[in-house]
Amino acid sequence: MQIHSFFEPIDAELVEKAYPDNALVRQIALHYESFPDLKNVQLALIGLTESRGAKSSQSVYRASTEIREKLYELKKGAFSYKIADLGNLICGESLNDTYQHVRQVGEYLMKQQILPIFFGGSHDLDYGQYLAYQKLKKLVTLLTVDAKIDMEEKGPECDRHTQEIVLHQPNFLFSYAHLGYQSFLVDPSLVNVLEKLYFDHVRIGQIRDNIHEIEPLIRDADLLSFDLCALQSNVAPGALDAQPFGLTGEEASQICWFAGSNEKLSSFGLYGYDPYFDDAHNKTAKVAAVMIWYFMEGFYSRKDSYSFKSADYMKYTVSLDKTPNTLVFFKSKRSGKWWMEIPFNDTGIFDRVSTVPCSYADYQMAQKGEIPERWITAQIKLH
Repeated sequence: MQIHSFFEPIDAELVEKAYPDNALVRQIALHYESFPDLKNVQLALIGLTESRGAKSSQSVYRASTEIREKLYELKKGAFSYKIADLGNLICGESLNDTYQHVRQVGEYLMKQQILPIFFGGSHDLDYGQYLAYQKLKKLVTLLTVDAKIDMEEKGPECDRHTQEIVLHQPNFLFSYAHLGYQSFLVDPSLVNVLEKLYFDHVRIGQIRDNIHEIEPLIRDADLLSFDLCALQSNVAPGALDAQPFGLTGEEASQICWFAGSNEKLSSFGLYGYDPYFDDAHNKTAKVAAVMIWYFMEGFYSRKDSYSFKSADYMKYTVSLDKTPNTLVFFKSKRSGKWWMEIPFNDTGIFDRVSTVPCSYADYQMAQKGEIPERWITAQIKLH
C-alpha cells in the first residue's frame, strides 16, 4: 500500500512559521516536502476535511488546519515523542469513498503498530475509523463521547453513523459505551435500545458527579470517537452542533488523558469542528489541540503490561456468601488501576476480556458482600 498517495502535504504557512525551540511541532515529523519515514513512529496525526455527512457545513474543510496550528504552538511535554503528521487525508469522490480512505489508512497504520489520531471532519467519519478494525480479526469495543446518540432512523449520516456501526455486517463489535449524552437531546427509546443490548451509557451529570468512575469504561475501549458538541458551547463555540450544556474543557481533556493511557486503545478520532462558528481567537481549535495534547501525554504515560500473573500486579480474592463464592481483583503496582476477573467462557471466544477494568469502588463493594454491577454486566456480555 502506497500510504503517501492518500495524503496532501501540510500547508507551507504552517510549516514555515517561526516556532520556538520548545514548541511541540519541533518533535513531529511533518509531511511537507516529502512524506515522513514511519519507521519507529508511534502516533500519526491525520487531518480530515470531509463534511458531506454533516447537516450543514460552512468551513469544516479548514478545521484540521486550524487545530493543527494551535497544536504546533503548544509546548512539548517531558517525554521523548515519536510522532508524525501525515497531512490531510484526500477525500473520495463520494462520501463512502472517504470512509474507505479512513478505513484503509487506519488499518495500515494499526498493522504497523502506529496509533492514528484523526481530527477534523464531521462525526460520521468514525464509521471509517471503525471499519479499519474489520480485517484485524478481533472483537472491539467502541467508546463515543457525544451530547447526542447518533442512532436515528433517518437524516444525514452524522445522525445515523452509530447505528450503521452497530448494524454493520460482518459484526465485530463486542461492546459500545456512550459518554456525556444529554437526556433532553436523546429519545428515551434509544436509551432503551442501549440497555437491551447491554451497552454502557453515561449522562453528563453522572460524569460530573465522579469523573474517575468512568475511567474503567474508557480503559476497556479499543477506539475512541469524540464529537466536540459534547463540550459546553462557551468552551467550544465552533462545534458543528454546539450545545449550551456539556463537558468543560478540563473534563474533556481528562477523558482524553484516560484514553491515551489505555494500553488497549489503538485509534482516536476528534470530530465536529467548523471554524466558521468559532470566536475571533479560534477558541475551539485551541481546546481541540489541548485535548489531542493530553491524549498524547496519556499515551506516553502508559505503564501496565496486562500480565496479571506477573509481579507487577497484586491479587485480591474476596469471599462472598452467595454465588459466585469469590471475586478476584487485580491492582497494578505501577498505575494503581484495578481489574476484576470474570469466569472463563468455555467457548474461548472472549477470553481476551476475561479480566475487565474496574474501580477501587467495585472492590470496596465486593468487600461489603455485594456483587458490583460492572461484574454482572460483564458476565452477560461474555455469555
